Amino acid sequence: MDGSAPMIPVSLRLTATALDRLMPMYLAVDAAGVITGAGVTMARLYPDRPLIGQSLFQLFDLRRFGVITTMAALQACLGQRLLLTPRDGGADLRGLAVPLAGDDGLLLNLSFGIGVIDAVRSHGLTNADFAPTDLAIELMYMVEAKSVISAELERVHSGLRGAKSAAEQRAMTDTLTGLGNRRALDAGLTEIVARRRPFALMHLDLDFFKSVNDRFGHAAGDHVLACVATVLRGATRDGDLVTRVGGDEFVLVLPNPPDAKALLRIATRIIQGLEVPIPFEGQVCEISGSIGIATPQHFDRGDVAALQAVADAALYASKRAGRKRATLAPDPGRGLR
Repeated sequence: MDGSAPMIPVSLRLTATALDRLMPMYLAVDAAGVITGAGVTMARLYPDRPLIGQSLFQLFDLRRFGVITTMAALQACLGQRLLLTPRDGGADLRGLAVPLAGDDGLLLNLSFGIGVIDAVRSHGLTNADFAPTDLAIELMYMVEAKSVISAELERVHSGLRGAKSAAEQRAMTDTLTGLGNRRALDAGLTEIVARRRPFALMHLDLDFFKSVNDRFGHAAGDHVLACVATVLRGATRDGDLVTRVGGDEFVLVLPNPPDAKALLRIATRIIQGLEVPIPFEGQVCEISGSIGIATPQHFDRGDVAALQAVADAALYASKRAGRKRATLAPDPGRGLR
């Protein structure tokens, strides 16, 4: 060894098997642009059409800085990156053309570039369809792993969001009746005021409930409260908010309410439902209800507390009048009788 640069052989002869292994996506074309050889992976991309014998320029649109339509133009781009777009609508290919020894045409080594993932999925390609030195499959594995990890993280986050939502829902639910609690009432009123939606309030207080507890015990009282919740759900709309705010006190929020007469009919229907005898362990529990109603005309510039006070005053008017009735708050400026 004299330290001089190694001699480069004039030509290298490779078997078809070796060429397939090194460059499974190659195309060999003769001086006329006719394909004379194709790598095993290229053949898989065209299972219904033999590539050998086809014109390169009829199968692909070739571009460098402009469209390449002749062998002379392609030879002028030797060693430069090329873009090949299949005319049948397949994935774009990136390529590099080099001359074959003996002026026998050109050898194009091709790859999918950034379209490798779609190509692998479309053609069912595996690791064996790429050269051992090609990082395409490893890249695809990384992308797939990232996708799996992202999906798993989203599943975990979704579970956390669901758990948070469920916890928030439990925090706003009265455990005995399944209705909203005072926290739910405050949140609902805040939202409806922020949206500037008109609404009516009904304040319901059960009549004779204490006697049920005294005569039959708290288990009977709990059963009665659950039955009251059923009556209230049946008498209200899906968008209405029904809450239990005390032992035997309930507040109903009715967005976009009907007129005053219709509100009174709803309240009367609720009272009639409450007066249906409730069986419990061989006993019969009998209650009723008193209701005070405040309408949107009593609501002034976000003063929810004032509106609740109006509904409370109407409720006490029902109590004073003998219970088992509903009272509609009078027009603002007129006192309750």
